[in-house]
Amino acid sequence: MDASRLALITGANQGVGLQVAKELVANGVTVLLGSRDLARGEAAAAGIGPAAIPLQIDVTDSASIAAAAARIRSEFGRLDLLINNAAISSTQARDIGSPEYLAANRPSTASLDEIRAVWETNVFGVVAVYQAMLPLLRESADARIVNVSSGIGSLTTNADPGYEYHRLFGPVYPASKAALNAMTLAMMIELESTDIKVNLVSPAYTSTNLNGFAGSQPIEEGSREVVRVALLGPEGPSGTFTRWEGAPIPW
Repeated sequence: MDASRLALITGANQGVGLQVAKELVANGVTVLLGSRDLARGEAAAAGIGPAAIPLQIDVTDSASIAAAAARIRSEFGRLDLLINNAAISSTQARDIGSPEYLAANRPSTASLDEIRAVWETNVFGVVAVYQAMLPLLRESADARIVNVSSGIGSLTTNADPGYEYHRLFGPVYPASKAALNAMTLAMMIELESTDIKVNLVSPAYTSTNLNGFAGSQPIEEGSREVVRVALLGPEGPSGTFTRWEGAPIPW
């Protein structure tokens, strides 16, 4: 991998984003480690090394996004890889599958304020970052966008009563990921006549702060597909939604 390749990862001071940052740096990529809290981003970057550069970016704050894009343009002039990873699952801590969790995720009882808050990060934040960073990606000779979603956002899968997470589908987190998938498809269609590649990836049920560390697989395993797709070269595919290599997820 070309050592001059430049990546931005949002929500990279912990969880999947941090692990992906570590692995990309190990593969010779310079990583802009995006973090809402700059101090936490600086601490995370210091633990990786000089090829990890902390960058303050709050995906729900248009001024923060604009400032991040301006800094990237001023210091680097382009962006090669954008990984939209920042996400939240809720605004309150609840055990997944508990009666409180289920009540909070039913269309009839879910808080509209919570729906808006989660969608602000998981859906609108991704679109806002895409809009700000697209001009920088157009300056790259090998640009790729990787949006980190979830299989729990697959409408096809969730429509099957036999799907193990069927009963957990609701308007807060799962539907936000379905909406993200739709936004990603729109990006794929917009860019299909260009050289900019767009991929959608699910890290599966990984143990992170997002799910109260209830995930069934370690962070290294959950980050594997994000890293693989991020490192695809210019001949690599676009328009895919995958969990593992050769394992597509239905829309």
